[in-house]
Amino acid sequence: MKNILWLLVLVTNISLAQNSIAEFPKGPIAKLTPGELCDRPSRYRYPENIAYCERDVSVDQKEQVFEAYRKSGYKLNHRSSYKVDHYISLCAGGSNNNENLWPQHITISEVTDSIEKTGCDKMALGKLTQAKFVALLKRVKNDLSQAAAVRLELSRLK
Repeated sequence: MKNILWLLVLVTNISLAQNSIAEFPKGPIAKLTPGELCDRPSRYRYPENIAYCERDVSVDQKEQVFEAYRKSGYKLNHRSSYKVDHYISLCAGGSNNNENLWPQHITISEVTDSIEKTGCDKMALGKLTQAKFVALLKRVKNDLSQAAAVRLELSRLK
């Protein structure tokens, strides 16, 4: 009887552990994706003269990003439901290095992509600095509940 109870506890704990593995990250993991600015610019853009890196992420590099996040406890099933996202957008001066990449679920990109476009448009007009926009990007990508507040803040920049 004691062995049966022990086995039941073991099976329950294994089941709970498997169910606690998240399907996907809600935002970048700081130790894997702290964010990084462009270190090999192809040109400079905007009134602020921000370094710009052309998109250059290989299939192998994308797989490295996925593998690092899987090792951190995420399932990341259904590869077609993700894109490898630049934590600091390229248009905001982000790099193509792994330290700036994470597997972003499409439901998250639906929230953040329009914010990225708006912010980069504001930078092009000289209405927003790179430092401020990077802070806003990190704020929303680390906490999606901040999306409405960030949109409002960007909309007030005339």
